[in-house]
Amino acid sequence: MKVSLMHGAGGEVMGELLQTLTRFTRNNAGGIGLEALDDGAVIPIGGQNIVFTTDSHVVHPIFFPGGDIGRIAVSGTINDLAMMGGRPIALSCGMLIEEGFDIADLERIVASMDAALAEAGAALVTGDTKVLEKGALDGIAINTAGIGIAERPIRDSGLSPGDAIIVSGTLGDHGLAIMAHREGFDLGEQILSDVAPLWGLVETALGAGAIHAMKDPTRGGFANAINEMARKSGVGVRIREEALPIRRNVRSAAEMLGIDPLEVANEGKVVMGVAAEDAESVLEALRSHPYGRDAAIIGSVIEGRHVVMETAIGGERFIEAPIGDPVPRVC
Repeated sequence: MKVSLMHGAGGEVMGELLQTLTRFTRNNAGGIGLEALDDGAVIPIGGQNIVFTTDSHVVHPIFFPGGDIGRIAVSGTINDLAMMGGRPIALSCGMLIEEGFDIADLERIVASMDAALAEAGAALVTGDTKVLEKGALDGIAINTAGIGIAERPIRDSGLSPGDAIIVSGTLGDHGLAIMAHREGFDLGEQILSDVAPLWGLVETALGAGAIHAMKDPTRGGFANAINEMARKSGVGVRIREEALPIRRNVRSAAEMLGIDPLEVANEGKVVMGVAAEDAESVLEALRSHPYGRDAAIIGSVIEGRHVVMETAIGGERFIEAPIGDPVPRVC
């Protein structure tokens, strides 16, 4: 058996690969370790919960409507910290650069990274650069790692029956923006990536009520994220199709490309499980932030083992975790 692109696509096939990679990795520092397959690790040190995460980025194309590989590299790591309740403190950056890469493009990428760091109140503190011969790499690849501090660590396995499910905004924007751009559709500014560092949004929500679980729906999209949250928590979830915030132009582009927008990556959204009594206050807090204006309560957690969607025409269908990502190399 060989590694294929599907193994990096964020669906069930990738889950099988991760199980292989973590099978013999059992050592941790006394906190949430690698075996949890969460967005990062929580390491208790000196009475504080240190959150640590790492992410690699191979976006194609490196510049796309609404963002670039630099903004994704910083936002992805900031968001992984935030999903565990971690206030981002410091990031590292490792770059693999192909010989012949345009210095002006590199400057543009670094400037984009700096802007995203400023939004999150974090700093880039160390890094590494390697240059590979022409043809050994598709332009540039970036790895970022980050540390943060969590007053109360949050895991994606914390859903409880009765919780409300909230998404912080419209789904499918990032993946569809990249896919449409790749396919040569000139949509102007109609569909833009949602890539953004979410700590400010998450911090606002944390102050408004009891959030039991969070996950950012990146590779595999909302469908993969909600299924993973439900499976790890040992619960079921009911979603209302009419409550799902999806832009009309994203729906249209998805239909044209034969893609389910629920399976498409997002880079600036969060899925939350919130105590029912706090759902409205958390929703209000999210909507008060620029990145949460389209936030919506879309369903609830129930006893069971499946994610079911109540369709707009009165029926029901399962939302399954995708086998792979229909739009590869988006993050």
